[in-house]
Amino acid sequence: MESQSQHLLHLMQVRMPFGKHKGRFIVDLPETYLVWFESQGFPEGQIGQYLREVYEIKLNGLEYLFHGIRRAL
Repeated sequence: MESQSQHLLHLMQVRMPFGKHKGRFIVDLPETYLVWFESQGFPEGQIGQYLREVYEIKLNGLEYLFHGIRRAL
């Protein structure tokens, strides 16, 4: 099973595969874009799960988790 820090590291490497922000790391997506997805419905599959996770992290003010990992890289 993947540890939380490994999962966050993996999450930080996922790029948006479509749309206005195609190619951008999903952890760097604007919060307004994630809120839009939340109101419209997240896509099916893995990318939808990743977007939902990043939305929840940002919603709860936990973005510092990403910053700490970036500094360690």
